[in-house]
Formats: sequence, structure tokens, C-alpha cells
Amino acid sequence: MNRLDRITAILIQLQSKRVIKAQEIADRFQISLRTVYRDIKSLEAAGIPIIGEAGVGYSIMDGYRLPPVQFTKEEATTFLMASKIIEKYTDAENYQLYASALFKIKAVLRNVEKEYLEDIEPHILVLNNNPQEESGNNQFLQNILNAINGKKLVSLQYKDLNAQKTTNRPIETIGIYLQNGFWYFIAFCRLRNDYRTFRADRIIDFKMLDECFQTQHPTLKEYLKIKSEQDNLQTVILSVEKRLSKYLSTQKYYYGFVSEEEKDDRIEMTFLSASLKGIASWYLTLARGANIISPDSLKQDVRDLIAEISKKI
Repeated sequence: MNRLDRITAILIQLQSKRVIKAQEIADRFQISLRTVYRDIKSLEAAGIPIIGEAGVGYSIMDGYRLPPVQFTKEEATTFLMASKIIEKYTDAENYQLYASALFKIKAVLRNVEKEYLEDIEPHILVLNNNPQEESGNNQFLQNILNAINGKKLVSLQYKDLNAQKTTNRPIETIGIYLQNGFWYFIAFCRLRNDYRTFRADRIIDFKMLDECFQTQHPTLKEYLKIKSEQDNLQTVILSVEKRLSKYLSTQKYYYGFVSEEEKDDRIEMTFLSASLKGIASWYLTLARGANIISPDSLKQDVRDLIAEISKKI
């Protein structure tokens, strides 16, 4: 990236948050802090009213408005793809909000990008990857987000699928996430005096109360990490041939898939599993194109399983 493109990108980044630290800019563009300071001075010299405070970061003076940002054809396409995902996996209210934002984005596109989006739109679909069970009603997603942001106590009416009954409980919501096609949210349940995980499509009613809670809860990432430790989940890393990885797009989620990283001609996949023996059985179906990186105990489980099978042959 040349210096002009980088300075333009820094200007856009400054508009994305109230305050941006110099280190954030340095990390994003892989430049030194000295280069960041020099680029900021160039923006100031160009008349951009940047406020810098030592130990805090940089911000653009409130009320200053910049001309519309121009998007590339590829960037505009990602917005369109995101709209397909949001339409499929969120509620109607969130989709309408995003659709409104997308109209504003399209308004600043050049005609050639607008025509491209119109042509490509019918060729993009998001299909349900779990057809045996529909995700159902997600109409309360925006309410959940508002409750998290406002730290509002919520009166939750919820259908417990295991107990086959409806419960009413006061909760303090702390985070929401999408997994395997379903939206879940974490909340502190005052009825049970403990944290609980709820599925959004099983909500019967979700009422925000006037009371705000003051409790300092862990962040969503912190909670999920603590929960995985409490559940004795073990980290499993497999190295899989690229040709094989494309066939695991659905399977991997049943075994606690977390993330993957491309390494040369292989894909390194990370899982969190409560059953190494279950992973061992699955691994045997992949063994010709996969290696176990860790843990060593999984390698032993596979050896034991092979020995057990060998006795039956």
C-alpha cells in the first residue's frame, strides 16, 4: 500500500470509532508509531481537525463532516453478501435496519458499482446448513442487544425444551452469539443465581424493565472461556489436507469446531471437545488426509481404537 492510500485509509479508520489509539493504526498497517505520527500530521496539515491526547488516542472533532466514502466493487459486494446472511439468520427488525443502511451505502456508489450489484444479487443465496431443524423465531434479537447496551434488567418468559415447560425469570444479559445457525445469549439468571445460556428462538416474551443492574459481569469471550474450562473441554488441533477440508464444512461443527488457519497446502483446524474418544472415532474417517497435532492423548485414543477394531477383523 502506498503512502497516499494508507493516509486515506487512516482517515476512514478515524471515522469508524470515537477514539483510535496510535498502536491500533500501527498494528493494522504494520508500520511504526513514528510513521503513524507522521501520517497524522499530514492529515492535520490537509485541514482535518484531529484531536490527539497523550495516553488516550486520536479523534476527529465532533460535528466535522467528511465527503461520502467511495467503495470498490469488491467492498460493495461484501455488503450485499452480508445482507443475505442477516436476512437468513436475524430477525425482521435487524434485517430492515441493515437494509436501510445498505440503501445509504448504495447511494454513494458510482453507477458501474450499482449496476454490478443489481446483476450479481440474484446469484447469491444463503441456505440453511441445518435443514433438519429450522432456527425459528428470532424477533427479539434487537431487544436483547438494547438490554445489553443499556444494562437493563429483563423479565424473560422462556420455553425450556428439555423440561417442556415455560419459565419466567429476571435476567441480566451479557452477550449474544451465533452458532450452528442458531442465536444464543448469555445472561445472569436471578432465579437460579447463576449464568445461563438461552436460545433466542425459544423466547416467549422479553420485557426490558426500568431497573438497571450494576453488577460487573465477565465479557462474552471471558465467560465462554471460563465455561469451556469448567466443562473440561480440551483443545484439539488437526492438520487436514485442503482437498479434504471442503468436505468437512458441516461435519466439523458437530465436534466443537472453533477456528481454522491455512498453512501451505493444509488447513489447521482447532476444536474444543468434551469427548476425545468421540473425536478419535471421527478422526479415523479422515486419517488418510489428516494429522493430529495435539493433544498426545488423542493419538493414544486413536491407537487404542485401532487395536480394538483389529481384534474384530
